[in-house]
Amino acid sequence: MNFKLSTLLATSLLTCASGVTLASESSVTLSGSAALTSDYRFRGITQNQNDAALQAGFNFAHTSGLYAGVWGSNVNFGTADPHLELDPYLGYSTELSSFASKPVLDVGVSYYNYPSASDLNWAEFYAKLTFGSLITADDSLLTSINYANDYLGDLAKGDQWYFNATYSIPFGAGFGGVAGLGYTTTSDYDFDGKGSDDYLDWKVGVNYAIPMFDGLTAELAAVGTDIDTDDMSDVAKRGVDAGAVFTLTKSF
Repeated sequence: MNFKLSTLLATSLLTCASGVTLASESSVTLSGSAALTSDYRFRGITQNQNDAALQAGFNFAHTSGLYAGVWGSNVNFGTADPHLELDPYLGYSTELSSFASKPVLDVGVSYYNYPSASDLNWAEFYAKLTFGSLITADDSLLTSINYANDYLGDLAKGDQWYFNATYSIPFGAGFGGVAGLGYTTTSDYDFDGKGSDDYLDWKVGVNYAIPMFDGLTAELAAVGTDIDTDDMSDVAKRGVDAGAVFTLTKSF
């Protein structure tokens, strides 16, 4: 089933409008973030020709576990359009208290929306499990499964599965580390120009919570993929090869 952008946006707006009313009763919380990154990498692949990106988002969360929000970034696919990505989402999160480890289950749907190139729009369902304090206090392991039946819209029009595991650990004194591994497989999309319909992506980085600015975090990470870059142009190679990405994020 394909989700229409207008339906999803309308639902998000209604949810958020209800949240404003309920916020006075302390049942809804609003959170958000703004970030400046040296390269917007989505599952290891640059979304803006390895240039910097400005990103922001907000989220309304209800005490029931329901949440809705939107996230956006500038993009550049090397064509005239699009220049903006705006992704509304809806979901539900709950702690599985019957398990000893008390993992958090998070399920929902995101809509990857490009206002000036709607033929690229596509919806994706996701299910995530987050486990805490596995090795040390305050560490976490996020595992996720994502599925889309209209991957990349009219560009691919195929099924896509994405599997990911990301581990985060605090080092102390505001420092932390992160390592992630993802796998993408599609029914009909060629990632390297040689017929490959799957690839691995990875990330290894360190971050630092800047103490003089509440909610401000700096991260330096190496990000890349195993996509075969033989016969690719230099620009295309840089978009999938390993590269350093620096990001400043302010959460509120």
